[in-house]
Amino acid sequence: MMPVDDDRALMHRDQHEHINEAVYATGEGVERLDAPLVMKLESGHFPVHGDEGVPANTLAVPESLLEGTDVRNPPSLREVFLARRERARQLLEYASGWQPSRDETGGRFDADPGDGYPNAGT
Repeated sequence: MMPVDDDRALMHRDQHEHINEAVYATGEGVERLDAPLVMKLESGHFPVHGDEGVPANTLAVPESLLEGTDVRNPPSLREVFLARRERARQLLEYASGWQPSRDETGGRFDADPGDGYPNAGT
């Protein structure tokens, strides 16, 4: 993890798409792999977008997001939580009013009723 002076959390685009496919995709039809991932650090949730400029195996987190946490040495942090498909949809809708249409997502968020957070080491 590295703190950045940006307003969005970012990770390398290829890894973002790979995680998006593995966790959020249903395997049914054409699915977008650029939708934000939703991660959790302590008690805060935040969307993570893909970007070619971020080094592989790095999560670039806005400094403003880290200000409200107990994280004192961000580069040493190795674990964040990744919201599962249904929970991610709920959190994105709540935070920003974002509502994916079935056409946009290919049904990506419709199949998994789980709302846990599998660990996503970064």
